[in-house]
Amino acid sequence: MTFADLHHGPHPLLLPNAWDVASALAFVEAGFPAVGTTSFGVSAALGTPDAGRTSRQATVDLVRRLRTLPAYVTADIEDGYSDDPAEVADFIASLADAGLAGVNVEDSTSGELIDPAAHAAKVAAIRAAAPNVFVNARVETYWLNQNATVDATLDRARAYVDAGADGIFVPGATDPAVLERLASALPLPLNVLAVPGRTVGQLGALGVRRVSTGSLPYRAAIDAAVDVATAVRDGRDVPSATPYPDAQARLERHARRAPGR
Repeated sequence: MTFADLHHGPHPLLLPNAWDVASALAFVEAGFPAVGTTSFGVSAALGTPDAGRTSRQATVDLVRRLRTLPAYVTADIEDGYSDDPAEVADFIASLADAGLAGVNVEDSTSGELIDPAAHAAKVAAIRAAAPNVFVNARVETYWLNQNATVDATLDRARAYVDAGADGIFVPGATDPAVLERLASALPLPLNVLAVPGRTVGQLGALGVRRVSTGSLPYRAAIDAAVDVATAVRDGRDVPSATPYPDAQARLERHARRAPGR
């Protein structure tokens, strides 16, 4: 089974998004067949805002450290970190050599939608340079609340389909009627972020084929860490956690899988 095949199973692919090696290992150990990275989580770990093209090297390093995972790895690469389609394609080709299975590439820069033709050019360049990488073209209309209509979203998405995308990601779209219209009109798997109050199965019934957690696990982890510290400070019961020996053993197993070992 390939990474692309996971989008065509009986249920939508649920993709957890990791921000470092330890979180990715935990997701794989929990049974997920594929793991994504989160540009927000990677950027936040660096102390920089998301979508500012600051996460490039950290994403490269993370993908290379995850290459031996017994799971597919797909990377969130913001807008490809460049306006030049050739530069974006070369970047993805280098990650493909490290075993990358897929990428998310967004059609906005600095919080503004770009010309869909410019994004389609990036998609086409990636497809030519890295034919085995699953290209998930991200349409930012609903996420940025810019041209946030089904028709405008489909116009942009169809340009990316024609350019060779393998999937369409529409974060921020949550209304069931919108999701159903998008899924029925697109010939490629529709990816959305997890929708509060709706199960993966319910999203699948609307035609969604992939559900991503995005930065939610990272943000929840930060909240959990603060809860632990304040529980110790305030004398409350401390939440349970994976025992240190188990967490250490997980990292040791990963280290033994590293190339050259």
